[in-house]
Amino acid sequence: MKDIISFLILVGFIGLQRIVELRIANRNEKWMKKRGAIEFGEKHYRYMVTMHSLFFIFLSCEKIFMNLGLSPLWGILIIVFLIAQLLRIWAIASLGRFWNTKIIVLRNANVIRKGPYRFIRHPNYFVVAVELAVVPLLFNAYFTASLFTILNIIVLRIRIPEEEQALRELTEYEGTFQDCNRFLPKVVK
Repeated sequence: MKDIISFLILVGFIGLQRIVELRIANRNEKWMKKRGAIEFGEKHYRYMVTMHSLFFIFLSCEKIFMNLGLSPLWGILIIVFLIAQLLRIWAIASLGRFWNTKIIVLRNANVIRKGPYRFIRHPNYFVVAVELAVVPLLFNAYFTASLFTILNIIVLRIRIPEEEQALRELTEYEGTFQDCNRFLPKVVK
């Protein structure tokens, strides 16, 4: 019973977080488009949204039907999850009005290289990758963790190049991030 309550609390928290993020993204999208921003990646965006929605369905089904309890590593996994949430908040706050769930680029805008963006190009995608693995692993939902890690890799192999190309076309992205890796910070220069 304890693990079911933990599951409901965690999924409820993530669901509420997503609703707040979508409201922020919608507000930012309106602000940017009023200033002439251009949207890219409309074709793949719906697949990304579908994948994230299916994640919760698969996770819930695996929890309900398999109910394998909490992972013996739950303490470590919840710490990793909480650190990822702090990184997510830091990334969103660092981009401010330019943060979005869509690829929306304002021509000649200054590319932001503060917060976690000083260290890696895509901290928010890193957080999502961690979350798609850690949340299911908390509840021993190995199928969901494996499937959505693979699906996320497929989506990001499309999304990241498209996002980077849009930024290269409309901003000084390449010069700003030439010394920065996509997901892992450079340890030695």
